[in-house]
Amino acid sequence: MQIKDLKAAVVGASGYAGAELVALLVRHQLINSVELLVSEGSQVLGQCFSDVFPRWKGICDNAFIAVSPDWINTHASELDVVFLATPHEASIKLVEAFSKHKIIIFDLSGGFRLKQPELYDQYYGFTHQQPELLQQAVYGSPEWEAEAIKDANLIAVPGCYPTASLLGLKPITLNHFHDEDSLITVNGISGVSGAGRQANLATSFNEVSLTPYNILKHRHQPEISLAVQADVIFNPHLAPFKRGLLATTTLKVREGITAADIDAVYKNAYQSQPLIRMQKAWPKVDNVAGTPFADIHWQFDESQRVLVVSCAIDNLLKGAASQAVQCLNLRLGLPSEFGLLSNIEVNHHV
Repeated sequence: MQIKDLKAAVVGASGYAGAELVALLVRHQLINSVELLVSEGSQVLGQCFSDVFPRWKGICDNAFIAVSPDWINTHASELDVVFLATPHEASIKLVEAFSKHKIIIFDLSGGFRLKQPELYDQYYGFTHQQPELLQQAVYGSPEWEAEAIKDANLIAVPGCYPTASLLGLKPITLNHFHDEDSLITVNGISGVSGAGRQANLATSFNEVSLTPYNILKHRHQPEISLAVQADVIFNPHLAPFKRGLLATTTLKVREGITAADIDAVYKNAYQSQPLIRMQKAWPKVDNVAGTPFADIHWQFDESQRVLVVSCAIDNLLKGAASQAVQCLNLRLGLPSEFGLLSNIEVNHHV
């Protein structure tokens, strides 16, 4: 595949994450064109992208078109890459359809993140219909799975909660610093854009108060545990701000582990990763909103062997769209941050 003048499509381009992805792709130096695909029943069908999202006027003025089996059969062979910013079950069907055309697929849903099909029945409430494709998918964590992503044709882009959780926790668990007989607890807090663009009274900004939800049964719990290779208790919270996410992890480490040891594993993991910023103070959501960065800070009580680590990200960017572009870059043999640092938006309104 030529790595310039690529033709891309975004399915689900009218959602919050889909729109952020479109805006990044149309400014990507190697992307020549981007098809904006929505469901056949979408209210924005035929409308101009910049009319629906005025923030991007002059950056993308393409119209939304309908994705259908006929459209895929006719046009999929013209595409080089497709991004799915769609619900989980829809992604599973779309991956089946697009994979017949030898296209590189980046799926932003949870449809291909878990290797065990039975976990979909337990946590997602449906039976996975493509277990063979499920085994082919590569988990798209750019900082941790770069080599696998480079050769993959189906990349399952991690969710926002798992991304913040694994970035903060994986340097510890991968080095087996955690006390395996103690609980690892992650408290995640997300802005309302994480619930999607579709109107819902429960996630309406005026109705939302800081609230825990889906405790002990959230669908991201197995994804986080699998990503960090340790059992994790995940407590998600919805907060009354537009965008951004903070995950704070508390765990006990093994005897003999020192602050110097912890500092060393974080430096080893992230000193060459320009989108990961190790901070000297607790991260703030406002400092990452509208950017592709992840900000991390930790503190260690050596007497009690308790480590607390926080990671802040933009749920729509590092938790979705810009992370998908990182995966694209790696798949093209480029540094994962290619084009992203120059695309940071000062205005980060949804």
